[in-house]
Amino acid sequence: MRYNIGLDLGKRRDHAALAVIERVEHHSPYSGSTLASLDVLLLERIPLGTPYTAVVAAVRRLVNSDALRGRCALAVDATGVGGPVVDMLRRCQLGCDLSAVTMTAGDHESGDGLEYSVPKQDLIAAVQVHLELGQLRIARDLKECASLVRELVDVRMTNRFAGRVRIGADGCGEHDDLVIAVALACWRAGRRPLQFGTQRLV
Repeated sequence: MRYNIGLDLGKRRDHAALAVIERVEHHSPYSGSTLASLDVLLLERIPLGTPYTAVVAAVRRLVNSDALRGRCALAVDATGVGGPVVDMLRRCQLGCDLSAVTMTAGDHESGDGLEYSVPKQDLIAAVQVHLELGQLRIARDLKECASLVRELVDVRMTNRFAGRVRIGADGCGEHDDLVIAVALACWRAGRRPLQFGTQRLV
């Protein structure tokens, strides 16, 4: 088991958002470990206007909680204003694997182990695939569950000029911050395995 945190950094109209996903694996003596499910354990929207220093402090408290300390990996939206926030998080020495993810309009992923460029359409498509396969499981009693479901319904891929694709809730719903946080956590859950204990988030 392992825990993966996605952090979407809010812009002027979007909240910053956090998602924690547990990767649950099925172990077989014949096929080894395979993905059983991705369980969304926490969803949190940070109020609009919250300073990035306070966002960093919230992330630090989360990764140092009893349930997650030494057992989690963090993927942060480094697009736009995200770069300086990633620097602040790294200076905190969180004690967890931190990946800076810049979302692009391209068609392939690249990275060096610390910083990645990932097509936004791939992030969103992966969430949709996990949902369709029944692998992404969202607890109904989560505080922001209803908001996440609305965002998942509202997110659209729209063709723009020069063949570009715009992905988001623009014109369909209010926000896509929770979807992006979940997408980042799912993306991180698909990276190399992390080894640690089996304590569950409570």
